[in-house]
Amino acid sequence: MRVVLQRVSRGCVVVDGQVVGAIDGGFVALVGVRHGDTEAEAGLLAKKTAHLRVFEDAEGKMNRSALEVGAGVLVVSQFTLYADTRRGRRPSFTDAARPEVAAPLVACYAERLRVEGVQRVENGLFGALMQVEIHNDGPVTIILDSDDLA
Repeated sequence: MRVVLQRVSRGCVVVDGQVVGAIDGGFVALVGVRHGDTEAEAGLLAKKTAHLRVFEDAEGKMNRSALEVGAGVLVVSQFTLYADTRRGRRPSFTDAARPEVAAPLVACYAERLRVEGVQRVENGLFGALMQVEIHNDGPVTIILDSDDLA
């Protein structure tokens, strides 16, 4: 499982002209699921997301977690995180899990964020054509991969 975290001052997901999820500050979490991923990976990445210290303290240093600053997390499914671009010019997505596997794991990641204590967890709409508005703060972008955390 892979999560790209972007620290944001604001994030929003629009589907068919309607806002389906929005936060004012925290992370937009782009979540990719591959074959073989389980709830264990979702839980591991949710815990890392909640406790990752990339928010500024009183001295301006990245020393506080989402939990400490009361940040929200906007969770957006992103199967393209498993694009294979090694051959040709058109990416292959064969490493990405099928929707019937990926959707519950993206939902599990969001639920585990709540269990970790994140007060505001919003979601995109799995499988929909989404317009994702990201106001990257910093900019700060962190890539989490369950293979690197095991």
